[in-house]
Amino acid sequence: MSTLTKPNHLGRKISRIRELRDMKQEALAQALGISQQTISAIENSETIEEDRLIEIAKALGVTVEAIKSFSEEAAINYFNTFTDTKDSQMNFGYGNGNHCTFNPLDKLVESFEENKKLYERLLQSEKDKIEYLEKLLKER
Repeated sequence: MSTLTKPNHLGRKISRIRELRDMKQEALAQALGISQQTISAIENSETIEEDRLIEIAKALGVTVEAIKSFSEEAAINYFNTFTDTKDSQMNFGYGNGNHCTFNPLDKLVESFEENKKLYERLLQSEKDKIEYLEKLLKER
């Protein structure tokens, strides 16, 4: 039986949420302090301990309830309700009155800029470590 036909397969739900958040198994594993293989095993599990589920939800930036109630169809319907109010009045939903109050592309660019700043800080930190270690080696 396919995991897609099992509506309460928590591992598959975690996998899809992780994928929608553009997160690799390695990144989730690192956030949780476990191995990528453990994440793979979790995503193949139909049930997950509540404590572990809480940790995963926090790492994914969602609630435990969001994981438990996640459905592919609901996610698709949600994204189909976005309206780009900055550039056009074209409604990508079904005319149900749901309007996006932000441009999703702006959020993506904003997220990219934040990640770029974080990367630059991490890179500078590594450069500082190398400089310090080279200084220690010269002193020997």
